Amino acid sequence: MRTLVITQNITLDGAIEMLDDWFDPSGEPDPDYLDLTHQQDREADACLLGRQTFEDFRGYWPLQTHDATGIADYLDRVQKYVVSSTTTDPQWRNSTILTGDPVEQVRALKDRPGKDIVCTGSITLTHALITAGLVDEYRLFTHPTVQGRGRRLFPDGHVIPELRLLDARSFGSGVTYAAYRPVPARAREETP
Repeated sequence: MRTLVITQNITLDGAIEMLDDWFDPSGEPDPDYLDLTHQQDREADACLLGRQTFEDFRGYWPLQTHDATGIADYLDRVQKYVVSSTTTDPQWRNSTILTGDPVEQVRALKDRPGKDIVCTGSITLTHALITAGLVDEYRLFTHPTVQGRGRRLFPDGHVIPELRLLDARSFGSGVTYAAYRPVPARAREETP
């Protein structure tokens, strides 16, 4: 079964909804940050997006013809799965529209052979995947800012009893990275 990864840019106060200018994809990235991003890209062959995030990406990344980061090239060639009940023509190569129940669609994707599936942005979709218990890993790029408002990574009232730290790093920009895996209930019960 494939690993479903939620990767998000997040503020210190837990907001993933960007209401202020705390994240700029066109900024000059830290080389170590970019290396980590490309390592994750090599481990994934599917990008899962909600309609709004897909439209935002489609309206930005294909236009970056001189993108030295390689992100535009990766997003152009990776298989993109778009959860939408209204989009019929994705207008971006390697894009597939997923209609119907998004949880069932993602379960089916996870059952197919392949590498990691990465979901980024897409707050409504992210919340549905978290609530359904489909997320295998969280990769968070925490920006040194407090927004004070905006939707958060986890839906209100949702509890994950334990997360295991897989990796942690810091970058010269002040951004930190941490990857976590939810600990299944049976594993928690077996731990003395």
